[in-house]
Amino acid sequence: MFNTNFDTFAIHIPTMRQLSVVIITLNEERNIARCLDSVKGIADDVVVVDSFSKDKTREIAIAKGARFIEQQFLGHIEQKNYAITQAKYPFILSLDADEALSEELKASILQVKQSANSFDGYYMNRRTNYCGQWIMHCGWYPDKKLRLWDSTKGSWKGLNPHDKYEMTDPKSITGFLKGDILHYSYYAVEEHYLQAEKFSTIAAQVLFNAHRKTNRIHIGIKTLAKFTRNYFLKLGFLDGHYGFVICKIAAWETFLKYHKLNQLNKK
Repeated sequence: MFNTNFDTFAIHIPTMRQLSVVIITLNEERNIARCLDSVKGIADDVVVVDSFSKDKTREIAIAKGARFIEQQFLGHIEQKNYAITQAKYPFILSLDADEALSEELKASILQVKQSANSFDGYYMNRRTNYCGQWIMHCGWYPDKKLRLWDSTKGSWKGLNPHDKYEMTDPKSITGFLKGDILHYSYYAVEEHYLQAEKFSTIAAQVLFNAHRKTNRIHIGIKTLAKFTRNYFLKLGFLDGHYGFVICKIAAWETFLKYHKLNQLNKK
């Protein structure tokens, strides 16, 4: 006579990994809808951390189903680290409001969610649209980013305004996903110049706080090196007119950064 215990034959069905999408915003009404639409079907939680926008960012984000949290801007790195604390799940995809996922990247992320064996973090390429043209050189593509990760094993680091996510747990293992983050950067060249002015001021202050020094010769070398690297070594000339414009403004931003640092040191 057999004594059968059917409990021992219970089938284990793996559950899908739950994902939080985190986005920081400030006056992003022209971009945020596209960004939020692109994560439909893969996000289990979407949180937008906003720095008190004056446009329709709030209304659009809420209408799209995102949780909307207002937080005074703390700095690019600090704001993104704060946003992580507002996510429901530790497995996080971080996007900027002017970014969206390609269909191929969405499929890759969905596959990760369904996989029983996944890495701690995932890199992916970012492809940038500049004034309506996709830029494939200038050091802009492939722009490899670590954007999908277990937030218990890393944090945002770098020097403002240029942040980057780092896996701080030495045992972390990272992989790479097919597909692109689609970055809709500037709609007009004038916007790029304004951003260069803004970012150079922030970067100069960071360097000044770190007791960095510069001089005219150093400024000239850094400016020329930036243009040469992007336009010639990174094949920016293959992107035509906008390739030249991008490389020129990148060099201009480098000049401004060190010029402003020099002015701060003189004061």
